[in-house]
Amino acid sequence: MGAFSWLRGGNDRELAATQYAGRESATDRAARLRRERHHARVARDGDRAGRAFSRRTRRNAT
Repeated sequence: MGAFSWLRGGNDRELAATQYAGRESATDRAARLRRERHHARVARDGDRAGRAFSRRTRRNAT
């Protein structure tokens, strides 16, 4: 592959089969990061809600 081989174009399938084989695609990476952020946010918000509930019940119990 020369320095300007990308200008020719038309070899997407060849590149996918050789140079990028076994690598995560940009679409897959974006989806994975979106899932990871969502999971972290849900866990964080759930933990905060649980602590807030505990605080409220302790305050109301006395």
